[in-house]
Amino acid sequence: MNVLRRCVAQAGLLALALMPGTAAAQETGGVLRVAHRDSPASMSTLEEVTISTVAPMMAVFGNLVLFDQHVPQNTLQSIVPDLAESWSWNADGTKLTFRLRDGVRWHDGKPFTAEDVRCTWEMLLGKAAAKFRINPRKSWYWNLDRVTTNGDHEALFHLKQPQPAFIALLASGYSPVYPCHVPPQEMRQHPIGTGPFKFVSYQPNESIRLVRNPDYWRRGRPYLDGIEWRIIPNRSTALLAFVAGQVDMTFPYEVTVPLLKDIQSQAPDAICELRPRGVASTLIVNRDAPPFDNPDLRRAMALTLDRKSVIDVLSEGQADVGGAMLPPPEGLWGLPSERLKQLPGYDPNVPKNRTEARATMQRLGYGLNNPLAVKVATRNIPLYRDPAVMLIDQLKEIYIAGELDIVETANWNPKVTRRDYMVGMENTATAVVDDPDQPFYESYACDSDRNFTGYCNRELEAAFHRQSAETDREKRRQLVWDIDSRLQEEGARPVIFHTRGATCWHPRVRDLTTMVNSMYNGWRLDDVWLKK
Repeated sequence: MNVLRRCVAQAGLLALALMPGTAAAQETGGVLRVAHRDSPASMSTLEEVTISTVAPMMAVFGNLVLFDQHVPQNTLQSIVPDLAESWSWNADGTKLTFRLRDGVRWHDGKPFTAEDVRCTWEMLLGKAAAKFRINPRKSWYWNLDRVTTNGDHEALFHLKQPQPAFIALLASGYSPVYPCHVPPQEMRQHPIGTGPFKFVSYQPNESIRLVRNPDYWRRGRPYLDGIEWRIIPNRSTALLAFVAGQVDMTFPYEVTVPLLKDIQSQAPDAICELRPRGVASTLIVNRDAPPFDNPDLRRAMALTLDRKSVIDVLSEGQADVGGAMLPPPEGLWGLPSERLKQLPGYDPNVPKNRTEARATMQRLGYGLNNPLAVKVATRNIPLYRDPAVMLIDQLKEIYIAGELDIVETANWNPKVTRRDYMVGMENTATAVVDDPDQPFYESYACDSDRNFTGYCNRELEAAFHRQSAETDREKRRQLVWDIDSRLQEEGARPVIFHTRGATCWHPRVRDLTTMVNSMYNGWRLDDVWLKK
Protein backbone atom coordinates (compact mmCIF):
# COMPACT_ATOMS: atom_id res chain seq x y z
CA MET A 1 0.00 0.00 0.00
CA ASN A 2 2.87 2.37 0.74
CA VAL A 3 4.36 1.77 -2.72
CA LEU A 4 0.92 2.31 -4.28
CA ARG A 5 0.45 5.50 -2.27
CA ARG A 6 3.84 6.73 -3.48
CA CYS A 7 2.98 5.99 -7.13
CA VAL A 8 -0.37 7.79 -6.85
CA ALA A 9 1.27 10.75 -5.14
CA GLN A 10 3.96 10.99 -7.80
CA ALA A 11 1.37 10.84 -10.56
CA GLY A 12 -0.48 13.72 -8.90
CA LEU A 13 2.68 15.75 -8.55
CA LEU A 14 3.56 15.12 -12.19
CA ALA A 15 0.12 16.24 -13.33
CA LEU A 16 0.43 19.38 -11.20
CA ALA A 17 3.87 20.13 -12.59
CA LEU A 18 2.53 19.91 -16.15
CA MET A 19 -0.28 22.41 -15.53
CA PRO A 20 0.27 25.82 -17.15
CA GLY A 21 1.66 28.42 -14.80
CA THR A 22 2.73 25.97 -12.10
CA ALA A 23 6.32 25.91 -10.83
CA ALA A 24 8.41 23.27 -9.14
CA ALA A 25 7.79 23.21 -5.42
CA GLN A 26 11.32 22.28 -4.33
CA GLU A 27 12.53 23.89 -1.13
CA THR A 28 16.16 24.49 -0.22
CA GLY A 29 17.90 23.84 3.06
CA GLY A 30 17.88 21.22 5.76
CA VAL A 31 20.08 18.24 6.56
CA LEU A 32 18.98 14.79 5.41
CA ARG A 33 19.54 12.29 8.25
CA VAL A 34 20.04 8.70 7.15
CA ALA A 35 20.61 5.65 9.34
CA HIS A 36 23.84 3.79 8.52
CA ARG A 37 24.31 0.12 9.35
CA ASP A 38 28.05 -0.13 10.14
CA SER A 39 31.51 1.48 10.02
CA PRO A 40 33.20 0.93 6.64
CA ALA A 41 36.96 0.51 6.37
CA SER A 42 37.38 3.79 4.48
CA MET A 43 35.69 6.46 2.37
CA SER A 44 37.55 5.44 -0.82
CA THR A 45 34.88 4.12 -3.18
CA LEU A 46 37.42 2.65 -5.61
CA GLU A 47 39.02 0.61 -2.81
CA GLU A 48 35.87 -0.60 -1.06
CA VAL A 49 33.31 -3.26 -1.94
CA THR A 50 30.27 -2.34 0.11
CA ILE A 51 27.26 -0.07 -0.14
CA SER A 52 28.35 1.10 3.31
CA THR A 53 30.90 3.25 1.45
CA VAL A 54 29.37 3.77 -1.98
CA ALA A 55 26.00 5.10 -0.75
CA PRO A 56 27.33 8.03 1.31
CA MET A 57 30.24 8.73 -1.05
CA MET A 58 28.23 8.79 -4.27
CA ALA A 59 27.08 12.29 -3.30
CA VAL A 60 30.72 13.38 -2.89
CA PHE A 61 32.06 12.14 -6.23
CA GLY A 62 31.24 12.59 -9.90
CA ASN A 63 31.16 10.06 -12.75
CA LEU A 64 31.76 10.52 -16.44
CA VAL A 65 28.23 9.22 -16.98
CA LEU A 66 25.49 8.12 -14.62
CA PHE A 67 22.34 6.03 -14.59
CA ASP A 68 19.44 8.49 -14.59
CA GLN A 69 18.64 9.00 -10.91
CA HIS A 70 14.89 9.10 -11.59
CA VAL A 71 14.60 5.95 -13.74
CA PRO A 72 14.23 2.91 -11.46
CA GLN A 73 15.59 0.26 -13.85
CA ASN A 74 19.22 0.76 -14.83
CA THR A 75 19.74 0.10 -18.56
CA LEU A 76 22.07 1.29 -21.30
CA GLN A 77 19.24 3.56 -22.42
CA SER A 78 18.98 5.23 -18.99
CA ILE A 79 22.60 6.45 -18.95
CA VAL A 80 22.93 10.25 -18.92
CA PRO A 81 25.86 12.72 -18.96
CA ASP A 82 27.57 13.67 -15.71
CA LEU A 83 31.14 15.02 -15.82
CA ALA A 84 31.08 14.22 -19.53
CA GLU A 85 28.77 16.35 -21.67
CA SER A 86 28.65 13.75 -24.44
CA TRP A 87 30.26 10.56 -25.73
CA SER A 88 30.75 8.72 -29.01
CA TRP A 89 32.07 5.38 -30.30
CA ASN A 90 34.34 4.84 -33.28
CA ALA A 91 33.16 2.63 -36.16
CA ASP A 92 34.44 -0.70 -34.82
CA GLY A 93 33.40 -0.09 -31.19
CA THR A 94 36.92 -0.08 -29.74
CA LYS A 95 37.30 3.61 -28.89
CA LEU A 96 34.97 5.58 -26.61
CA THR A 97 35.47 9.35 -26.59
CA PHE A 98 34.12 11.63 -23.86
CA ARG A 99 33.76 15.38 -24.18
CA LEU A 100 34.14 16.79 -20.65
CA ARG A 101 32.40 19.72 -19.02
CA ASP A 102 34.28 22.98 -18.78
CA GLY A 103 34.50 24.86 -15.47
CA VAL A 104 34.09 21.88 -13.10
CA ARG A 105 36.22 22.11 -9.98
CA TRP A 106 37.28 19.68 -7.30
CA HIS A 107 36.13 20.44 -3.77
CA ASP A 108 39.55 21.94 -2.99
CA GLY A 109 39.16 24.42 -5.86
CA LYS A 110 41.49 22.82 -8.41
CA PRO A 111 40.12 22.38 -11.95
CA PHE A 112 38.83 19.02 -13.16
CA THR A 113 40.48 17.95 -16.44
CA ALA A 114 40.89 14.96 -18.71
CA GLU A 115 44.14 14.17 -16.92
CA ASP A 116 42.11 13.24 -13.82
CA VAL A 117 40.20 10.70 -15.93
CA ARG A 118 43.41 9.23 -17.30
CA CYS A 119 44.98 9.05 -13.83
CA THR A 120 41.94 7.31 -12.32
CA TRP A 121 41.86 4.50 -14.84
CA GLU A 122 45.63 4.16 -14.90
CA MET A 123 45.36 3.39 -11.16
CA LEU A 124 42.50 0.97 -11.78
CA LEU A 125 44.60 -0.82 -14.41
CA GLY A 126 47.54 -0.97 -11.98
CA LYS A 127 49.74 1.05 -14.36
CA ALA A 128 50.16 4.21 -12.27
CA ALA A 129 52.89 4.97 -9.77
CA ALA A 130 50.19 5.64 -7.17
CA LYS A 131 48.67 2.38 -5.95
CA PHE A 132 45.42 1.43 -4.25
CA ARG A 133 45.65 -0.61 -1.05
CA ILE A 134 43.29 -3.06 -2.74
CA ASN A 135 41.88 -2.79 -6.27
CA PRO A 136 38.54 -4.64 -6.34
CA ARG A 137 37.36 -3.03 -9.59
CA LYS A 138 40.43 -3.99 -11.65
CA SER A 139 38.63 -7.05 -13.06
CA TRP A 140 35.98 -4.79 -14.59
CA TYR A 141 38.57 -3.33 -16.95
CA TRP A 142 40.04 -6.53 -18.43
CA ASN A 143 39.26 -5.12 -21.89
CA LEU A 144 40.59 -1.58 -21.36
CA ASP A 145 44.00 -1.09 -22.96
CA ARG A 146 44.62 2.55 -22.02
CA VAL A 147 43.09 5.99 -21.58
CA THR A 148 44.46 8.96 -23.49
CA THR A 149 43.63 12.66 -23.47
CA ASN A 150 43.18 15.30 -26.13
CA GLY A 151 43.56 18.60 -24.32
CA ASP A 152 41.85 19.30 -21.01
CA HIS A 153 38.33 18.37 -22.09
CA GLU A 154 38.53 15.13 -24.04
CA ALA A 155 39.26 11.63 -22.70
CA LEU A 156 39.50 8.54 -24.90
CA PHE A 157 39.08 4.94 -23.71
CA HIS A 158 40.84 2.42 -25.97
CA LEU A 159 39.44 -1.13 -25.79
CA LYS A 160 41.04 -4.39 -26.91
CA GLN A 161 37.80 -5.69 -28.44
CA PRO A 162 34.29 -4.28 -28.90
CA GLN A 163 32.35 -4.12 -25.63
CA PRO A 164 28.97 -2.42 -26.07
CA ALA A 165 28.17 -2.48 -22.35
CA PHE A 166 31.48 -0.91 -21.28
CA ILE A 167 29.79 2.45 -20.69
CA ALA A 168 27.43 0.81 -18.17
CA LEU A 169 30.41 0.03 -15.97
CA LEU A 170 31.31 3.73 -15.98
CA ALA A 171 27.76 4.69 -14.96
CA SER A 172 27.89 2.74 -11.68
CA GLY A 173 28.18 4.38 -8.29
CA TYR A 174 31.42 2.37 -8.00
CA SER A 175 33.03 4.29 -10.91
CA PRO A 176 33.80 7.84 -9.75
CA VAL A 177 36.61 9.93 -11.14
CA TYR A 178 39.41 10.64 -8.64
CA PRO A 179 41.65 13.74 -8.53
CA CYS A 180 45.19 13.31 -9.86
CA HIS A 181 46.63 15.64 -7.24
CA VAL A 182 45.35 13.72 -4.18
CA PRO A 183 47.13 10.45 -3.30
CA PRO A 184 44.99 7.33 -2.67
CA GLN A 185 45.86 7.17 1.04
CA GLU A 186 44.35 10.62 1.58
CA MET A 187 41.17 9.65 -0.29
CA ARG A 188 40.54 6.93 2.29
CA GLN A 189 40.00 9.35 5.16
CA HIS A 190 39.29 12.70 3.48
CA PRO A 191 37.96 12.20 -0.06
CA ILE A 192 37.96 15.09 -2.53
CA GLY A 193 35.29 14.95 -5.24
CA THR A 194 33.36 17.05 -7.72
CA GLY A 195 29.91 16.03 -6.48
CA PRO A 196 27.01 17.99 -4.96
CA PHE A 197 28.26 17.48 -1.39
CA LYS A 198 31.64 17.92 0.27
CA PHE A 199 33.00 15.44 2.76
CA VAL A 200 33.23 16.86 6.31
CA SER A 201 34.03 13.98 8.64
CA TYR A 202 33.86 10.26 9.31
CA GLN A 203 33.79 9.05 12.89
CA PRO A 204 33.52 5.23 13.11
CA ASN A 205 30.49 4.06 15.09
CA GLU A 206 29.13 7.63 15.05
CA SER A 207 28.56 9.34 11.70
CA ILE A 208 29.57 10.34 8.20
CA ARG A 209 28.85 14.02 7.54
CA LEU A 210 28.59 15.88 4.24
CA VAL A 211 27.88 19.54 3.48
CA ARG A 212 26.48 21.27 0.40
CA ASN A 213 28.99 22.10 -2.37
CA PRO A 214 28.21 25.70 -3.38
CA ASP A 215 30.33 25.33 -6.54
CA TYR A 216 28.61 22.22 -7.89
CA TRP A 217 28.47 22.31 -11.69
CA ARG A 218 24.68 21.78 -11.71
CA ARG A 219 23.53 25.27 -10.89
CA GLY A 220 20.81 25.41 -8.25
CA ARG A 221 21.74 21.99 -6.90
CA PRO A 222 21.81 20.41 -4.42
CA TYR A 223 18.75 21.53 -2.52
CA LEU A 224 19.94 20.13 0.82
CA ASP A 225 22.39 21.91 3.10
CA GLY A 226 23.95 18.60 4.06
CA ILE A 227 23.61 14.88 4.72
CA GLU A 228 24.34 13.09 7.96
CA TRP A 229 24.69 9.30 7.90
CA ARG A 230 24.21 8.21 11.52
CA ILE A 231 25.90 4.89 12.24
CA ILE A 232 23.46 2.67 14.16
CA PRO A 233 24.62 -0.97 13.89
CA ASN A 234 21.73 -2.46 15.88
CA ARG A 235 18.73 -3.02 13.61
CA SER A 236 16.14 -2.56 16.33
CA THR A 237 17.71 0.69 17.48
CA ALA A 238 17.86 1.98 13.89
CA LEU A 239 14.18 1.11 13.40
CA LEU A 240 13.20 2.92 16.60
CA ALA A 241 15.21 5.96 15.51
CA PHE A 242 13.32 6.02 12.21
CA VAL A 243 9.89 5.56 13.78
CA ALA A 244 10.67 8.34 16.29
CA GLY A 245 11.68 10.67 13.45
CA GLN A 246 15.30 10.94 14.61
CA VAL A 247 16.38 9.95 11.09
CA ASP A 248 14.61 10.77 7.85
CA MET A 249 15.49 7.57 6.05
CA THR A 250 16.53 4.00 6.77
CA PHE A 251 19.77 2.59 5.40
CA PRO A 252 19.26 1.68 1.72
CA TYR A 253 17.58 -1.71 1.19
CA GLU A 254 18.33 -2.75 4.78
CA VAL A 255 14.75 -3.19 6.03
CA THR A 256 13.72 -6.85 5.91
CA VAL A 257 10.18 -7.99 5.21
CA PRO A 258 9.41 -8.66 8.91
CA LEU A 259 10.84 -5.26 9.92
CA LEU A 260 8.90 -3.62 7.10
CA LYS A 261 5.68 -4.75 8.77
CA ASP A 262 6.84 -3.16 12.03
CA ILE A 263 7.52 0.15 10.30
CA GLN A 264 4.19 0.08 8.50
CA SER A 265 2.36 -0.46 11.79
CA GLN A 266 4.34 2.08 13.83
CA ALA A 267 4.90 4.74 11.14
CA PRO A 268 1.97 4.26 8.75
CA ASP A 269 2.77 7.44 6.77
CA ALA A 270 6.27 6.20 5.91
CA ILE A 271 7.00 5.56 2.24
CA CYS A 272 8.64 2.15 1.81
CA GLU A 273 9.80 0.39 -1.32
CA LEU A 274 10.80 -3.29 -1.36
CA ARG A 275 13.40 -3.92 -4.06
CA PRO A 276 15.90 -6.58 -5.16
CA ARG A 277 19.25 -5.60 -3.70
CA GLY A 278 21.28 -6.81 -6.66
CA VAL A 279 23.16 -9.20 -4.40
CA ALA A 280 22.81 -12.91 -3.71
CA SER A 281 23.60 -14.83 -0.55
CA THR A 282 26.10 -17.41 -1.76
CA LEU A 283 28.01 -20.38 -0.41
CA ILE A 284 31.72 -19.78 -0.89
CA VAL A 285 34.19 -22.64 -0.55
CA ASN A 286 37.97 -22.34 -0.73
CA ARG A 287 38.76 -24.86 -3.46
CA ASP A 288 42.47 -24.85 -2.59
CA ALA A 289 41.90 -26.01 1.00
CA PRO A 290 41.53 -29.79 1.57
CA PRO A 291 39.10 -31.49 1.81
CA PHE A 292 37.21 -28.84 -0.16
CA ASP A 293 39.47 -29.37 -3.15
CA ASN A 294 37.32 -32.45 -3.80
CA PRO A 295 34.60 -31.60 -6.38
CA ASP A 296 32.32 -34.38 -5.06
CA LEU A 297 32.31 -32.78 -1.61
CA ARG A 298 31.53 -29.38 -3.06
CA ARG A 299 28.69 -30.83 -5.12
CA ALA A 300 27.22 -32.43 -2.00
CA MET A 301 27.27 -29.03 -0.27
CA ALA A 302 25.38 -27.47 -3.16
CA LEU A 303 22.83 -30.28 -3.18
CA THR A 304 21.89 -29.80 0.48
CA LEU A 305 20.68 -26.23 -0.05
CA ASP A 306 16.98 -25.71 0.60
CA ARG A 307 16.48 -22.33 -1.02
CA LYS A 308 12.74 -22.13 -0.43
CA SER A 309 13.05 -22.60 3.33
CA VAL A 310 15.67 -19.84 3.57
CA ILE A 311 13.44 -17.47 1.61
CA ASP A 312 10.36 -18.39 3.66
CA VAL A 313 12.12 -17.87 7.00
CA LEU A 314 14.19 -14.78 6.25
CA SER A 315 11.97 -12.99 3.74
CA GLU A 316 8.52 -14.48 4.28
CA GLY A 317 8.61 -15.72 0.70
CA GLN A 318 9.59 -12.36 -0.81
CA ALA A 319 12.98 -13.15 -2.31
CA ASP A 320 14.13 -14.89 -5.48
CA VAL A 321 15.81 -18.08 -6.63
CA GLY A 322 18.33 -17.55 -9.39
CA GLY A 323 21.80 -18.06 -10.78
CA ALA A 324 24.71 -15.69 -11.21
CA MET A 325 22.55 -12.93 -12.72
CA LEU A 326 19.70 -11.03 -11.04
CA PRO A 327 16.44 -12.90 -11.81
CA PRO A 328 13.72 -11.39 -13.99
CA PRO A 329 11.54 -9.38 -14.18
CA GLU A 330 13.71 -6.71 -12.49
CA GLY A 331 16.93 -8.32 -13.71
CA LEU A 332 17.68 -8.00 -17.41
CA TRP A 333 19.78 -11.16 -17.86
CA GLY A 334 18.69 -13.75 -15.28
CA LEU A 335 17.98 -17.39 -16.09
CA PRO A 336 14.31 -18.27 -16.67
CA SER A 337 12.79 -20.50 -13.99
CA GLU A 338 12.24 -23.48 -16.30
CA ARG A 339 15.95 -23.58 -17.07
CA LEU A 340 16.96 -23.15 -13.42
CA LYS A 341 15.01 -26.26 -12.38
CA GLN A 342 17.20 -28.40 -14.62
CA LEU A 343 20.39 -27.44 -12.76
CA PRO A 344 21.99 -29.44 -9.89
CA GLY A 345 20.49 -28.47 -6.53
CA TYR A 346 17.67 -26.41 -8.05
CA ASP A 347 15.29 -29.35 -8.15
CA PRO A 348 12.64 -28.44 -5.53
CA ASN A 349 12.73 -32.07 -4.29
CA VAL A 350 15.17 -31.29 -1.47
CA PRO A 351 14.93 -34.73 0.24
CA LYS A 352 16.03 -36.41 -2.99
CA ASN A 353 18.95 -33.98 -3.36
CA ARG A 354 20.07 -34.57 0.23
CA THR A 355 19.88 -38.34 -0.12
CA GLU A 356 22.36 -38.07 -2.98
CA ALA A 357 24.52 -35.65 -0.98
CA ARG A 358 24.61 -37.89 2.12
CA ALA A 359 25.62 -40.88 0.00
CA THR A 360 28.52 -38.84 -1.37
CA MET A 361 29.60 -37.74 2.10
CA GLN A 362 29.49 -41.31 3.41
CA ARG A 363 31.60 -42.46 0.49
CA LEU A 364 34.12 -39.79 1.50
CA GLY A 365 34.22 -41.13 5.07
CA TYR A 366 31.82 -38.80 6.90
CA GLY A 367 28.68 -39.65 8.85
CA LEU A 368 26.66 -38.97 11.99
CA ASN A 369 29.48 -40.17 14.23
CA ASN A 370 32.21 -38.61 12.12
CA PRO A 371 31.05 -35.19 10.87
CA LEU A 372 33.26 -32.80 8.99
CA ALA A 373 33.97 -29.90 11.36
CA VAL A 374 34.44 -26.50 9.76
CA LYS A 375 34.16 -22.81 10.58
CA VAL A 376 31.70 -20.88 8.42
CA ALA A 377 32.96 -17.33 8.02
CA THR A 378 30.67 -14.38 7.44
CA ARG A 379 30.52 -10.62 7.86
CA ASN A 380 29.17 -9.20 11.11
CA ILE A 381 25.94 -7.64 9.85
CA PRO A 382 22.48 -9.28 9.90
CA LEU A 383 22.26 -9.63 6.11
CA TYR A 384 25.23 -11.99 6.32
CA ARG A 385 24.75 -13.56 9.75
CA ASP A 386 21.13 -14.65 9.33
CA PRO A 387 21.58 -16.72 6.14
CA ALA A 388 24.89 -18.04 7.51
CA VAL A 389 23.05 -19.52 10.50
CA MET A 390 20.57 -21.21 8.19
CA LEU A 391 23.41 -22.44 5.97
CA ILE A 392 25.06 -24.11 8.97
CA ASP A 393 21.77 -25.79 9.84
CA GLN A 394 21.42 -27.16 6.30
CA LEU A 395 25.01 -28.39 6.16
CA LYS A 396 24.28 -30.51 9.26
CA GLU A 397 21.91 -32.53 7.09
CA ILE A 398 24.93 -33.96 5.22
CA TYR A 399 27.28 -34.49 8.17
CA ILE A 400 29.05 -31.11 8.12
CA ALA A 401 29.28 -29.52 11.58
CA GLY A 402 29.64 -25.79 11.01
CA GLU A 403 30.65 -23.18 13.57
CA LEU A 404 29.92 -19.51 12.88
CA ASP A 405 33.03 -17.34 12.42
CA ILE A 406 32.00 -13.66 12.65
CA VAL A 407 34.25 -11.11 10.90
CA GLU A 408 33.96 -7.33 11.24
CA THR A 409 33.19 -5.29 8.11
CA ALA A 410 36.63 -3.66 7.87
CA ASN A 411 38.30 -7.10 7.90
CA TRP A 412 35.86 -9.07 5.75
CA ASN A 413 37.01 -8.24 2.23
CA PRO A 414 40.75 -8.60 3.01
CA LYS A 415 40.05 -11.99 4.62
CA VAL A 416 38.15 -13.50 1.71
CA THR A 417 40.40 -11.84 -0.89
CA ARG A 418 43.43 -13.66 0.51
CA ARG A 419 41.23 -16.81 0.89
CA ASP A 420 41.85 -17.00 4.59
CA TYR A 421 38.76 -19.17 5.12
CA MET A 422 37.46 -22.63 4.24
CA VAL A 423 33.68 -22.18 4.02
CA GLY A 424 31.76 -18.92 4.12
CA MET A 425 28.51 -17.10 3.45
CA GLU A 426 29.10 -14.14 1.16
CA ASN A 427 26.69 -11.61 -0.30
CA THR A 428 27.87 -11.61 -3.90
CA ALA A 429 27.02 -8.67 -6.15
CA THR A 430 24.93 -9.89 -9.06
CA ALA A 431 23.97 -6.41 -10.25
CA VAL A 432 26.27 -3.62 -9.17
CA VAL A 433 25.71 -3.05 -12.86
CA ASP A 434 22.93 -5.25 -14.22
CA ASP A 435 25.06 -6.50 -17.07
CA PRO A 436 27.00 -9.80 -17.34
CA ASP A 437 30.30 -7.97 -17.77
CA GLN A 438 30.25 -7.04 -14.08
CA PRO A 439 29.45 -10.28 -12.18
CA PHE A 440 31.09 -12.67 -14.65
CA TYR A 441 34.47 -10.96 -14.61
CA GLU A 442 34.33 -9.84 -10.98
CA SER A 443 33.26 -13.08 -9.31
CA TYR A 444 34.22 -15.87 -11.74
CA ALA A 445 37.20 -14.79 -13.88
CA CYS A 446 40.32 -16.78 -13.03
CA ASP A 447 42.52 -13.80 -12.18
CA SER A 448 40.02 -11.57 -10.39
CA ASP A 449 40.80 -10.55 -6.81
CA ARG A 450 37.07 -10.90 -6.14
CA ASN A 451 37.05 -14.56 -7.19
CA PHE A 452 37.07 -15.71 -3.58
CA THR A 453 36.59 -19.43 -4.25
CA GLY A 454 39.45 -19.94 -6.71
CA TYR A 455 37.09 -21.22 -9.41
CA CYS A 456 38.82 -21.11 -12.80
CA ASN A 457 37.61 -22.30 -16.19
CA ARG A 458 39.60 -20.75 -19.02
CA GLU A 459 37.30 -22.24 -21.65
CA LEU A 460 34.29 -20.61 -20.00
CA GLU A 461 36.21 -17.37 -19.63
CA ALA A 462 36.61 -17.30 -23.42
CA ALA A 463 32.81 -17.46 -23.55
CA PHE A 464 32.75 -14.41 -21.23
CA HIS A 465 34.68 -12.55 -23.94
CA ARG A 466 32.31 -13.71 -26.71
CA GLN A 467 29.18 -12.56 -24.91
CA SER A 468 30.81 -9.26 -24.04
CA ALA A 469 31.51 -8.46 -27.70
CA GLU A 470 28.12 -9.61 -28.99
CA THR A 471 25.98 -6.73 -30.27
CA ASP A 472 22.80 -8.73 -30.96
CA ARG A 473 20.87 -8.68 -27.67
CA GLU A 474 19.06 -12.01 -28.15
CA LYS A 475 22.22 -13.83 -29.21
CA ARG A 476 23.99 -12.36 -26.20
CA ARG A 477 21.17 -13.42 -23.88
CA GLN A 478 21.50 -17.05 -25.03
CA LEU A 479 25.28 -16.92 -24.48
CA VAL A 480 24.75 -15.46 -21.00
CA TRP A 481 22.22 -18.16 -20.06
CA ASP A 482 24.62 -20.87 -21.25
CA ILE A 483 27.44 -19.39 -19.17
CA ASP A 484 25.25 -18.96 -16.08
CA SER A 485 24.02 -22.57 -16.37
CA ARG A 486 27.59 -23.81 -16.61
CA LEU A 487 28.60 -21.83 -13.51
CA GLN A 488 25.79 -23.45 -11.52
CA GLU A 489 26.53 -26.94 -12.89
CA GLU A 490 30.17 -26.60 -11.79
CA GLY A 491 29.27 -25.16 -8.37
CA ALA A 492 31.44 -22.10 -8.96
CA ARG A 493 29.72 -20.17 -6.16
CA PRO A 494 26.37 -21.77 -5.26
CA VAL A 495 23.62 -19.16 -5.03
CA ILE A 496 21.33 -19.62 -2.03
CA PHE A 497 18.92 -16.81 -2.87
CA HIS A 498 18.70 -13.31 -4.27
CA THR A 499 17.80 -10.95 -1.46
CA ARG A 500 15.23 -8.17 -1.33
CA GLY A 501 15.14 -5.28 1.09
CA ALA A 502 13.15 -2.13 1.67
CA THR A 503 14.17 1.49 1.98
CA CYS A 504 11.81 3.67 4.00
CA TRP A 505 11.61 7.44 4.33
CA HIS A 506 9.30 9.95 5.90
CA PRO A 507 7.01 11.97 3.57
CA ARG A 508 9.09 15.11 4.12
CA VAL A 509 11.82 13.52 1.94
CA ARG A 510 11.02 14.36 -1.68
CA ASP A 511 12.20 13.31 -5.15
CA LEU A 512 14.00 10.14 -4.08
CA THR A 513 13.97 7.18 -6.49
CA THR A 514 15.20 3.72 -5.50
CA MET A 515 16.51 1.41 -8.21
CA VAL A 516 14.90 -1.96 -8.98
CA ASN A 517 18.00 -3.74 -10.30
CA SER A 518 20.88 -2.34 -8.26
CA MET A 519 21.10 -0.81 -4.81
CA TYR A 520 24.49 0.74 -5.62
CA ASN A 521 23.61 3.38 -8.20
CA GLY A 522 20.95 5.73 -6.83
CA TRP A 523 22.58 7.94 -4.20
CA ARG A 524 23.75 11.14 -5.92
CA LEU A 525 20.90 12.90 -4.04
CA ASP A 526 21.39 16.27 -5.74
CA ASP A 527 17.65 16.47 -6.56
CA VAL A 528 16.40 15.33 -3.14
CA TRP A 529 14.83 17.98 -0.91
CA LEU A 530 13.06 18.24 2.42
CA LYS A 531 9.54 19.58 2.79
CA LYS A 532 9.50 21.90 5.77
